[in-house]
Amino acid sequence: MTLNAIERLERAMEAGRRDLPLVRVAGPVREVTASAARVAGVSAFVRLGDRMGFSADGRTQVGEVVRIDAAGATVKPFESRIEAGIGSLAHRIGPAQLRPDPRWKGRVIDALGRPIDGLGPLAEGPASVPLDADPPAAMTRARVKTPLPTGVRAIDLFTPLCAGQRIGIFAGSGVGKSTLLAMLAGAQGFDSVVVALVGERGREVREFLEGPIAAARDRAVIVVSTGDESPMMRRQAPKVALAVAESFRDRGESVLLIVDSVTRYAHAARDVALAAGEPAVARGYPPSVFSDLPRLLERAGPGAEGTGTITGIFSVLVDGDDHNDPVADSIRGTLDGHVVLDRAIAEQGRYPAIELLGSISRLAGEVWTGDQRELVRKLKSMMARFEETRDLRLMGGYRAGSDPDLDQAVSLVPRIYEALRQEPGQPPSRDAFLELAQSLRG
Repeated sequence: MTLNAIERLERAMEAGRRDLPLVRVAGPVREVTASAARVAGVSAFVRLGDRMGFSADGRTQVGEVVRIDAAGATVKPFESRIEAGIGSLAHRIGPAQLRPDPRWKGRVIDALGRPIDGLGPLAEGPASVPLDADPPAAMTRARVKTPLPTGVRAIDLFTPLCAGQRIGIFAGSGVGKSTLLAMLAGAQGFDSVVVALVGERGREVREFLEGPIAAARDRAVIVVSTGDESPMMRRQAPKVALAVAESFRDRGESVLLIVDSVTRYAHAARDVALAAGEPAVARGYPPSVFSDLPRLLERAGPGAEGTGTITGIFSVLVDGDDHNDPVADSIRGTLDGHVVLDRAIAEQGRYPAIELLGSISRLAGEVWTGDQRELVRKLKSMMARFEETRDLRLMGGYRAGSDPDLDQAVSLVPRIYEALRQEPGQPPSRDAFLELAQSLRG
């Protein structure tokens, strides 16, 4: 029986021979579509997530293996356009890895870990880290209990955060989501800040760098994948940001991670999964999207005992203002709290446009004292009474003096709303409860 070269190589590998010469696994391109290419002859040598390089026009175009079958591998490139043609060779590069280093702070990189700020090459860290690392084991993780003031009065009062918590900002388009994220980016008490701008408008990148994040720029790493880039780049940007954040966390640092937005990551993951042949099961989303989301989000949070923490703030773009959208619902069930922005509140000119009654922090009990918890309960009850009688009052069905509780709500709630208004340029809040009390007394 005559063995071909691949079979001889496989048998030699199984026999454990170590004296084989180094070879580069490659195969010809047999099919090219608008979103992916099929490479023959490499199925036995590649794994999902491996990178492959296409030789085209004198340069190498990099892609990722998204499907493997007996006939070959489906490779989706990181660039928007596939330049390889039928018969072009595609060679295996290996699994995606990154070598983060503390000297990356102050730099701006793309989803492949390449600098895009014009400040020269990046320093390489001592060890490489995978982009798809596993979250820390559940029983080894530290407890989350250290209060984290954000400087945003509405959040510090009604949805307070802890270091190592993961919270989502849920909003439709144009409701002030990015503005609120910019305000949160200025929070103090972090050794490092890692920001992933996923699918953002190109003009907003410099505005973010030179505006809200400018004060923390020397301790921040910004990962950028704009909306005009390929789904592969948008899908990888949050993974790169988490890999960088995890390397800082493992050094014992307290890290603030901001991802804007997770929804665009889900859109990109959907495009990749559909190109790999997965069926759509929920509003066009394949099943893998709903397993990728918790895996990504679980990587943030507290590290193992003795290491640092990653405090994650994830923005969620609610499609069509439908907060029961499958992606939003999946993310909300994974995170440790959610802040809901409401379009009607934004139209009234109240910013940040937080729907206080619909927002929750699952770790608020670690922050509030007993008196503060009781005060917030009474304030929410008063605001609920005020909102549920709004139509009645507009129709003239309310008469002062007939209901003391409603009288109090009508008197105080508008003043509470006014006290919670906060613009990006204003100084951050130092003590939200004290400032609210002073505003009501004034």
